[in-house]
Amino acid sequence: MSLESVRAFFAANAPDITVIESPMSSATVALAAEAYGVEPARIAKTLSLRIGEQVILIVASGTSRMDNKKVKARFGGKPKMLGFDEVADITGHEVGGVCPFGLKAPLPVYCDVSLKAFDEVVPAAGSIHSAVRIAPSRMAELVTAEWVDVCQVPE
Repeated sequence: MSLESVRAFFAANAPDITVIESPMSSATVALAAEAYGVEPARIAKTLSLRIGEQVILIVASGTSRMDNKKVKARFGGKPKMLGFDEVADITGHEVGGVCPFGLKAPLPVYCDVSLKAFDEVVPAAGSIHSAVRIAPSRMAELVTAEWVDVCQVPE
């Protein structure tokens, strides 16, 4: 159902954006990069986190690593990844297909500044076989995301 909720989101909010599907799995950054023919850094991965009682989504470049100290400083608590079963229950999307579009219920969405290095990124679209191509600024605008700096700087 989650792919359909993402399609409905784009039909209502950005009809010019088409969900693309691949016969290959895009459940990991490496698989998604291969499936959609882009470098891994252009894959916009969505992290589902619990900080205290709040669940948030952080969308970051595929090669970025979350910096727990930055997250704790920004959100006031230690981040914990949601459990496998919780992810689908809370977001409506399966692990590997989580994205900030067409969520089961509204959640706060944050985009890491690591995405700003690209004119176009490829986030999942609700399943492990679907994605969209979108400018990071447009993605943030569509999901009313706040820009944050919560990833490690690559060395």
